[in-house]
Amino acid sequence: MKPNVWQAMKPAELSLGGFLRQTSPEIRQQVEFPQQTLLVLLAYITGKPQTWILTHPEAELSATQQAKLAALIARLKQGEPLPYLTSKQEFFGLSFEVSPAVLIPRPETELLVETALYWLRRHPTATNALDVGTGSGCIAVSLAVNLPALQIIATDISAEALMIAQCNAQFHHVDDRIAFQEADLISPDLGQFDLICANLPYIPTSKLAEVNSLPYEPALALDGGQDGLVLIKRCLDLTPAHIRTPGLLLFEIEATTGSAALALAHKVFPQAKITLLPDLAGKERLLTIEREPSDER
Repeated sequence: MKPNVWQAMKPAELSLGGFLRQTSPEIRQQVEFPQQTLLVLLAYITGKPQTWILTHPEAELSATQQAKLAALIARLKQGEPLPYLTSKQEFFGLSFEVSPAVLIPRPETELLVETALYWLRRHPTATNALDVGTGSGCIAVSLAVNLPALQIIATDISAEALMIAQCNAQFHHVDDRIAFQEADLISPDLGQFDLICANLPYIPTSKLAEVNSLPYEPALALDGGQDGLVLIKRCLDLTPAHIRTPGLLLFEIEATTGSAALALAHKVFPQAKITLLPDLAGKERLLTIEREPSDER
């Protein structure tokens, strides 16, 4: 074979630095931080840490790696979320497997975990928790990793989501303390818990179009009905039979539904201490309901 023909058949050489320079402008309209996104993809494809990639910009990508990256970039340009490309998402300092069967864990949900941990540490005899609508298992696993004495039941209506959650529990070595159950919210046969937390679908149906990842994330995990509170109300109505005293209930909510959520909570638990906590953006994000022994006098 003639040299010039052979050269024409060889894949173009492309270094890590060259890929970053070449591709960043291509995805600028699709992602807020193009270089960071590309570093995540390079780390995923090469198996190298991001720090290694940044310090070895001259390293060459193989033809196979280039082909895989091209396919991922094409999906990214179509709007597919980065965690679905890598099947991974960081949450509360831990790595979680994700797929289109589960909602991608959001940073704002870390407020729920932080609040739960703070309360549980102030109540050392509280060792049983219920995570309703567990999805990827990010809440249950994060709680179990940080509190070795905690026993958790995690429910979800999706069998596929529960498989992902089980994998995450196994990866973080807490599967012996989390029991996963396929259920529509809370099964009647479940006992009582010191903590009940829920990150249920809470986007009002009219606002679903504003969720950029909607074509990829499961609508089942996003659509909260006309007012965004349909499932939260159903779950709240079930909780009096399942929460101990003292006990804590936590519900993540959509920012504009705070007043309505408070009204629902006061109706179900008229004597409890009920508050709304803001997330880091200052938006009302977490409904907290704390039952204390004095509430029942």
